[in-house]
Amino acid sequence: MPTILIFGAGKSASYLIDYLADSCAQGDRKLLVADLDPSQAAAKLQGRTHTQAMAVNLAEQDSRRQLIEQADVVISMLPAGLHPTVAGDCLELGKHFFTASYESEALRAMRSEIEAKGLLFLNECGLDPGIDHMSALKIIHEAKAKGEVIRSFKSYCGGLLAPQSEDNPWKYKFTWNPRNVVLAGQGTSKFIDHGEVKLVPYQQLFKRVETIHFPGLGDFDGYPNRDSLNYQTIYGLQQVDTLLRGTLRRAGFCKAWDVFVQLGMTDDTAVLQLPLGSTYRQFLNTFLPWSEQLTVEEKLAAVIPDLDFPTFEKLQWLRLFESVPLPITEGSPAQLLQAILEAHWSLQPADRDLIVMQHQFEIQTQTGIKKVISSLVEVGQDAVYTAMAKTVGLPLAIAVDLFLKDKISIRGLHLPVVPELYLPILEALVQEGIRFEERVVD
Repeated sequence: MPTILIFGAGKSASYLIDYLADSCAQGDRKLLVADLDPSQAAAKLQGRTHTQAMAVNLAEQDSRRQLIEQADVVISMLPAGLHPTVAGDCLELGKHFFTASYESEALRAMRSEIEAKGLLFLNECGLDPGIDHMSALKIIHEAKAKGEVIRSFKSYCGGLLAPQSEDNPWKYKFTWNPRNVVLAGQGTSKFIDHGEVKLVPYQQLFKRVETIHFPGLGDFDGYPNRDSLNYQTIYGLQQVDTLLRGTLRRAGFCKAWDVFVQLGMTDDTAVLQLPLGSTYRQFLNTFLPWSEQLTVEEKLAAVIPDLDFPTFEKLQWLRLFESVPLPITEGSPAQLLQAILEAHWSLQPADRDLIVMQHQFEIQTQTGIKKVISSLVEVGQDAVYTAMAKTVGLPLAIAVDLFLKDKISIRGLHLPVVPELYLPILEALVQEGIRFEERVVD
């Protein structure tokens, strides 16, 4: 009986676990879910037949390997830094390996041995990366098959709040790893714009936004991701004039977030040791110059000349001007900021999240340039069955299901960028209600 092992039963694993647990009902496969907290895994499995919750100590090789030895396919829903460790175990023990995370250099170093052992290691099979690859390449490959050329490709994705749950001026709460949100964009973003390579350093990133519109939802801020240039090769877009991948936030978010960037509150290198009992207001004041006369608010306005009322309102809503005790007083500025945000941006049980993704193409056809916009909008059910969990988990679950049904024969180290992988996964996603709307615009 084929056995699937999932490492990690966190917030993004709900749909993944449900889909694969339900697939075990006929008794021809088994699902193991291993977590540091086995009760969390058990709660998600709900006692379904041919499933089992397990405890694992990821720091202990024996604990990991005893579980991996029982499996045929291993799915890692762990933090990205742990994937190479689990992948290395899978390689040594001859097990197939699937993740939704970016393919790392450590995984690439295993390529030849993965191929030699006839294994499939599939990475980037979630939302972003994942559905973004698959949906974009379907359009790109269809255009190429007609002899058309992609001249411009922009792709944006964001995990946000559904309109009915936008109950704060940021119109944002954490639907993904909070630390990744706080550190987003650090480094230099690279992309191609009208044939020119463009670099945007972190301190300029949240000023360089583009307005992205979704009918029925309104406007969003789109800012460039770290390195879009790699996708020129991955997507086969050597002739492209514009290539940009970006992240979406609600309109106005980026201007307010840029205040944190300019002040240094997202820095993760320095260490602060503030006195016990320090407040939000004192934390903010840490990043402002001393003044005998000016208030914190006045100093902030002097340091951030373009501070407007909507931005001030967002900062005020976070209570940054109040004498509220800090959740933690020691750590990097980014860690202290994250603790503040987690106190205010946590999903409530009835909150519904929103996934928005949009591909913008300019395609050279025999009759001229055709502009195509392909959009995905997915709304979550609640704080457990989120749109984020659905769009991250289902592509991975479907890929494993297809693989175990011998409908995927490819082997080696792969991303879902070839038709054998993306076509059946996209088809199955449509059956789950995840579909793109395409329109040609003037």
